[in-house]
Amino acid sequence: MHRSSTAFTRIELIVIIAIVAVILILAWPAFNNALVKRDLTRTMNHGRELYLAAFRMATDGAAKADSSRAWPGDYPTNSLTEYCTKLVQNGYVNSVELQRMLSAPGAECQARPADPPATLLLSGRTALKLYKVKAADPSNTIFAASSNYVYDTPLNPNTVPFGDAGFVVVRKSGDAGVYKKNQATLAGFDNVEKFQSDIGALPGAVKGKVEPGDGTTVLAAPP
Repeated sequence: MHRSSTAFTRIELIVIIAIVAVILILAWPAFNNALVKRDLTRTMNHGRELYLAAFRMATDGAAKADSSRAWPGDYPTNSLTEYCTKLVQNGYVNSVELQRMLSAPGAECQARPADPPATLLLSGRTALKLYKVKAADPSNTIFAASSNYVYDTPLNPNTVPFGDAGFVVVRKSGDAGVYKKNQATLAGFDNVEKFQSDIGALPGAVKGKVEPGDGTTVLAAPP
């Protein structure tokens, strides 16, 4: 008695589907890691874009003795919204660009113009946080970091945008990088100097001294 071609085809189809399912299950971790690395790199590039806008504004202010154009820590302001408003008012970025730079999967920031004209309203979570860098701070001072990173503190898997998959840092020199979770703290480096060189130092920090936490060195995020 011969099996029908229809039954044979059905069995073949089930086997093929099972094989494809197994391949997808095995490949998913690598695929997911690739997506996370892509998003980390994109956030790093956004951080550098934001840094370049801040750098241009600060250097223009220094060249023209214009105190309305300065580094974040040289303003009498404590919020990210206020500082980003300065960038918009002085023409270095617009609200659409800011929204793109400050957003990542799981951290969608909204940036829109508000009254009076040329002011800015930020809402939602931000993918990046900015530090109160001053003109007097050295080049290894941290300008920006992904919002899931707290200085010299282990990454929390429940924080956005990247949990403990990695983090981003942009320094005042303009150097930027994507780092692994074992590089989040001093324990991942041979010494303090290496940590402050590779990851960076907080604004106003003493060379050779590291304390966990951001303290008051970060501009307040949108409510």
